[in-house]
Amino acid sequence: MKRIKTDILIIGAGSGGLSVAAGAAQMGADVVLLEGHKMGGDCLNYGCVPSKALIATGKASYAQRHASQYGVANGAGEVDYAAAKDHVADVIAQIAPVDSQERFEGFGINVIREFGRFISSDEVQAGDTIIKARRIVIATGSSPLVPPIPGLEEVPYETNETLFDLREKPDHLLIIGGGPIGMEMAQAHIRMGCKVTVIEGSAALGKDDPELAAVVLDSLRDEGVIIEENATAASVRGAAGAIEVEAEDGRVFKGSHLLMAVGRKANTDRLDLEKAGVEPEKNGIKVDDSLRTTNRKIYAIGDVAGGLQFTQVAGYHAGVIIRSMLFGLPSKAKTSHIPWATYTEPELAQVGLTEAQAQSKHGSALEVVRFHYDHNDRAIAERKTKGFIKVMVAKGRPVGASIVGYQAGELINLWALALANRMKMSQIAAMVAPYPTIGEINKRAAGAYFSPRLFESALVKRVVGFVQRFLP
Repeated sequence: MKRIKTDILIIGAGSGGLSVAAGAAQMGADVVLLEGHKMGGDCLNYGCVPSKALIATGKASYAQRHASQYGVANGAGEVDYAAAKDHVADVIAQIAPVDSQERFEGFGINVIREFGRFISSDEVQAGDTIIKARRIVIATGSSPLVPPIPGLEEVPYETNETLFDLREKPDHLLIIGGGPIGMEMAQAHIRMGCKVTVIEGSAALGKDDPELAAVVLDSLRDEGVIIEENATAASVRGAAGAIEVEAEDGRVFKGSHLLMAVGRKANTDRLDLEKAGVEPEKNGIKVDDSLRTTNRKIYAIGDVAGGLQFTQVAGYHAGVIIRSMLFGLPSKAKTSHIPWATYTEPELAQVGLTEAQAQSKHGSALEVVRFHYDHNDRAIAERKTKGFIKVMVAKGRPVGASIVGYQAGELINLWALALANRMKMSQIAAMVAPYPTIGEINKRAAGAYFSPRLFESALVKRVVGFVQRFLP
């Protein structure tokens, strides 16, 4: 058995683990990185990257079939499903070198391609190597949650870890789960020529503002996606090409393929956490505000930390713990400024408090301002007028922003910046946006906050009238 010592040991080479490894190594720490599966983790290989590549295929097909609104003849928009999957694989391959073992070894990191498990409070075994570390980071991510639905073990099904390897286009894709993954894949597949039925136990896109989610759901229904809500799956039966899902209320949904998209579970099974004195929780590993576990020498970041499960959160967590591990400075993770987006068309994005949350917290001090896409000149020119922004404001500062519409995932960046730096609405209003851009929507939302104060104020009108009488 080989034994080595290091400053920092990182278990998992996904987004969070790679960020910690690169930052720590380049600032002089001795780093060991363990990865028993694929470098880049879920995001690169099974999640964010392949899903957005497949969404791009669906968009290209849809654009061909709806080109006449721009004065261009509509095309067939036929999709070669296998070729679309080649496109997905090529996108992954182009990004993979950034997350590769070779690149991180170039930073001086000892990369060991084995799964790790704890054997003591500061030791991890990975294959035939035992690593003793001053600080350990658990960044093992999450995997698709597959609930114990009766009959499911006898029926072929896909998850996000297998869907992108499927080469035969589904005739009718059944999707259990109406969250972001389910709805993104529903729209991508309806646009690629599949029939799609989404089966959701409660409300589709239920974690988002229902007013904005309704805009997305209506758009998907208009494209032909069947969305069945309050339909908890009670049993699954059939075989490849002929699958049936029966809901608790007796509704039966029939299709050729089944995709499970009901959520994620933290990857902790291999770790032997108890040997390190690390306490698990229902949704992952118990951590404090500084992302330390119940063993003060061990941190948990990203999906495995049990909070928001987004790639950007894992990257943010990496920065939080680097400050603590390398410099011994206090550093706490927050969630109030974390944005997220669902990449349907129209897109759906959120940062900070939703309207309901803001109303509960701020009460009568809350103001909600809106601006609609159909008043934005660039959106009109692009024929992308469906959607709106609403910003929740308390005491002159934005406390949340919700956007549904074209490029919502891009527009939310400004509000994430504003919340992270406690900016005022006056600072957003002072921004000059190039004309015509979709980004003007953000400035116009800020303008909507000040409009009644300027244009509906009797005091302002009296002051202007007085000045005009005496101005030379």
